[in-house]
Parts: sequence; C-alpha cells; structure tokens
Amino acid sequence: MNILIVKLSAIGDVVHTLPSLAALRRLYPDAHITWVVEEASSDIIQNHPHLDRILVSRRKYWVDNLKRFRNVSETITGIRSLISDLRDRHYDLVIDFHGLLKSSLFVFLSGSKRKLGYDSMQEMSGLFLNEKIFEDMSKHAVDRYMDMPRYLGAEVEQYDFLISFEEDNKSRVRRLLRENNIDSADPFVAINAIAFWKTKLWDDDKFARLCDRIVEELNYTVVFTGSTSGGSIERIRSKMTKPSVNLEGRTSLRDLAYLYTLSALLVTTDSGPMHIAAAVKTPTVALFGPTDPVRTGPYGENHIVIRKKLPCSPCFLKRCDTNQCMQEISTDEVFEAIKNVIKNRLD
Repeated sequence: MNILIVKLSAIGDVVHTLPSLAALRRLYPDAHITWVVEEASSDIIQNHPHLDRILVSRRKYWVDNLKRFRNVSETITGIRSLISDLRDRHYDLVIDFHGLLKSSLFVFLSGSKRKLGYDSMQEMSGLFLNEKIFEDMSKHAVDRYMDMPRYLGAEVEQYDFLISFEEDNKSRVRRLLRENNIDSADPFVAINAIAFWKTKLWDDDKFARLCDRIVEELNYTVVFTGSTSGGSIERIRSKMTKPSVNLEGRTSLRDLAYLYTLSALLVTTDSGPMHIAAAVKTPTVALFGPTDPVRTGPYGENHIVIRKKLPCSPCFLKRCDTNQCMQEISTDEVFEAIKNVIKNRLD
C-alpha cells in the first residue's frame, strides 16, 4: 500500500501531524509512506523512521523567482522534477491534512483515486477530495489531525511526537554550548522571543528584565534560540545587564529539538519552537495574545500558558493598533510561571 501525506507547513503544523503519522504506521505497518512538505519545515521529518520518502516543495522560493523573473529556467526545472517525483508512484491513499489550495494541488497531481481530507471549502480544497470528515475546530490541532487515522480505523491509545534527532544534531548542539562556556549538564532557560506575526510579539524591555531576573535570581543561564530575528534578539540583549547566549540562526530544527531536551524550560511566544519543545516534552511558559491556546497551544502536560482574556481575544489578526493582549502580560507573572515550572521539575 502506498500512502501520501500532504502537510506542507508551518513548523508547528508539521509537528502537530507527527502523532497521526505514527498512528498511520501502526495501522499500516507495511505501507510505503511519503510526506510532501515545504522546505522550511522539512528538517523536522528528515530521516524519520515512520517515513519511506520525503518530497520537498520549494514553493516560496519558486513563487518569488517567478514574480521577479529570476532563475526562471531553474525554477521550472525544479517544479517539473517535484511533479515527476510525485507521479512516479501510484498512491492508494492521499491524506490532505492541510486543507488549502496549495495542498489541494498536490492531492490533484498525485493522481490517486482515494483522496481524504476535511469537509471544507476553504480555498475550494474540498473540490479535490472524494472522502471527507468533519473538521472540529474546537479541538486542538493535534486531536483534529488524529481524526484522520481514526476515520481509517486506527485505535489511538498513544500520541507519539517522534522527532528523529541524531548524533550529528547532538554533537553540534554540545559544541555550540561549549563554545559559549555551557556544559550540557549546566542549567539553562531557553528563550524564543521570535514570532512571524507582529501581534504575537512581547515587549523587548520586558523580555530583557525577565532574562536578567532569570540569571540573577534563579542562577540559570539564558540561551536565546530560533531563526534569524532581524535584530530583535540583539535588541533584547542590549537592554540586559546580565550576560546571555545567542544561538539564533545557528541550529537546524532537529538541533533545536535536542537543545530543548537539555534546557530546564522554554519561555516562548506562540511559534514553531514552542511546538518543538512541547513535542520533546520540555516544559514551556507560552505567551499568547491573538491566537487560541485551546487550538494551537503547547500540547501535553507541564506547560503554562499566559494570556489575557480580553473581549477581542482571540482575534487571529496579524495587525493591531494596540497589541493590548500581549502588552498586558507582565514580567512578574511570567517570572512566577518560570519559578513554578522549575519547582515542579525539581520536586
């Protein structure tokens, strides 16, 4: 049996689909399972033991090239190559976990007769399916995605968030820590201050004060993580009076997963790194504003979500004149949450 999973992005969404992948592998132990994913999220599932093949889409790069009339020949060759790879295997089942036009194109191009997804017409995605299930948006995304394998007959008794970091990932992270005078056994708090939505960001001054207190009052090293931030992490560090370590842009996603296993906890915005930390069972203190933690919060136990229940929240807006829901989160309440997480880990 050949199965194609379509879940392209973002990082958190790919992480949320991992338990469904594990459930499919248990249900179809001898199946050949392929996952088509976008480049930015692909490292999460590289060398995954439940997968036989990964097809990587460079959609954003290709679209940008075509808009700018840049590297057109290379782009067309890349698109054709991906389509050829997609069509070189007959898929008995295609599962669209994404439910958008960009994922529907892969469902259509696969040529499969059995195409499963959500009963939704978002971006007309439902037109490409011939088997549909109800999408319960009141559920967390992890539980919502797991409805797919349940529909197929899987008996789900456990949720496996397997991220396959390897010895190369471990050695690279240990080296980075050593270069910053941190032994892998030393206590440190990871900080992810980055988010792609401006409305998800917390105040730089508050982050700086919080990190100083972590160093001074808890005697933990502060390690900033995440992708390139456009200077926001250095702005935070410039406002601090205590030393810190900046590893932004220096880790792959699987490096990051291993790094988080070594940390006491992660303090984070609503972002991909938050979901990676939750997947490897690292406690998080997560700051939420415009989004809904019931649907996309850190999954599992030992996490603390801090949010203000304003009448307008969650609004799911990427722009806001006041950003009040994030601005009202205080340094004191985040610091108290950190102390509670550390206490629970030490007890």
